[in-house]
Amino acid sequence: QVQLVESGGGLVQAGGSLRLSCAASGRTFSGYAMGWFRQAPGKEREFVSVISYSSNSKYYADSVKGRFTISRDNAKNTVYLQMNSLKHEDTAVYYCIAGTTIASVSAGSGSWGQGTQVTVSS
Repeated sequence: QVQLVESGGGLVQAGGSLRLSCAASGRTFSGYAMGWFRQAPGKEREFVSVISYSSNSKYYADSVKGRFTISRDNAKNTVYLQMNSLKHEDTAVYYCIAGTTIASVSAGSGSWGQGTQVTVSS
């Protein structure tokens, strides 16, 4: 079992930037794909981005493509989400997820963090 702790959320004005971090502990981080989902009030949790263990494969939801960048530092067991040009509609709780494959993580199957709130004021 991998334990995940997100940080870096907060309140930012539209057009601003935030960087989320997700630190993993417990079972080895090795080989795990990592990803980010988000859930806005009254809406279902949705996929944001995923990255392979080697960082060779990265995928993004269309709504964040070109604005968000996922990365990871395996030495630190940490995955990041750099969010630029933030919009009001990016307001949500952001969750980190770890899973065995890109496909499983993208489908929402894996170990979840507890989430971090991102609020973008318009």
